[in-house]
Amino acid sequence: MIVSWNTTNQCNMFCDHCYRDAGAKLKAELSTEEGKKLIAEIKEAGFKIMIFSGGEPLMRPDIFALGSYAAEQGLRPVLGTNGTLITQEVAFKLKEAGFMAVGVSLDSLDAEKNDRFRKLENAFNLTVEGMRNLKRAGVPFQIHTTVMDWNVDEIENIADFAVSIGAMAYHVFFLVPTGRAVNIEEEALRVVQYEKMINRLMEKQRRIDIEIKPTCAPQFIRIADKKGISLRFTRGCLAGISYCIISPLGDVQPCAYLNIPLGNVREKPFNQIWKENRILNILRTMDYGGKCGICDYKERCGGCRARAYFYSGGDFMAEDEWCLYKPKGGVKDGTHPA
Repeated sequence: MIVSWNTTNQCNMFCDHCYRDAGAKLKAELSTEEGKKLIAEIKEAGFKIMIFSGGEPLMRPDIFALGSYAAEQGLRPVLGTNGTLITQEVAFKLKEAGFMAVGVSLDSLDAEKNDRFRKLENAFNLTVEGMRNLKRAGVPFQIHTTVMDWNVDEIENIADFAVSIGAMAYHVFFLVPTGRAVNIEEEALRVVQYEKMINRLMEKQRRIDIEIKPTCAPQFIRIADKKGISLRFTRGCLAGISYCIISPLGDVQPCAYLNIPLGNVREKPFNQIWKENRILNILRTMDYGGKCGICDYKERCGGCRARAYFYSGGDFMAEDEWCLYKPKGGVKDGTHPA
């Protein structure tokens, strides 16, 4: 079980695709003590991995203390960052605090393209240096790329770069229109491209030793199965089932891209929200609409709930229309199966 806390809205970048619309710090972000209370409640709810993200979490002065507290609670703290602030000193402080891994965002090997997307001069060089500093400090890291129409031809090369720089994994994120990403929805891959890209990633997995994981593309489970590729992942979309996210202000939602408020940790303990929330319990029924509802991969894929929500106009249990797979037995209509 994995939970992600957007520790702050503050960020030194202004990325085109940011789901949190990060930039300036928000008033009334959770304090250090509130953060520790949240961590204890996350442990109580049975979670194992806690992602500290943002915004840019390294802009939060108490991030090392929070990570250390999570480790003391028996959680596995990991950091999600753009990497530009990871000096050698910061890398060793992350190690000392008990952070078990770091996810670093890099969207192109062309520095100009990467920096333009990230809206920060010299971002590419700073990010790569951050990765090298993590390597020197002995902190495992993985590279995260958001695949778009303008970098789709680079993905295998970025995977090779991940191997060469010593990353433990390469995770490729598929755009879901939420936050600022609604303004660049037309740059997302379309259905056929989407399926082809997942196939390309699984073929690349055959040829390199580090882990490749498509994210917000739960159909990778089906494609890996068809290719006979063994993965450690047993489920595609985790939203509300074994994953959720908490905003800087304490609002809980099923995933980063499914912007449905479930409650606030200042008003109700997180572990109660996780157990009792009506929407979370609906997601756990897996009673999906359309072909997702009768698919033979329903329990292992589940379709992207956030994408279903966006393209259906608000039904988070609708079928994922970006899936090309035709379930055995066919589909009678676009509603929940009888």
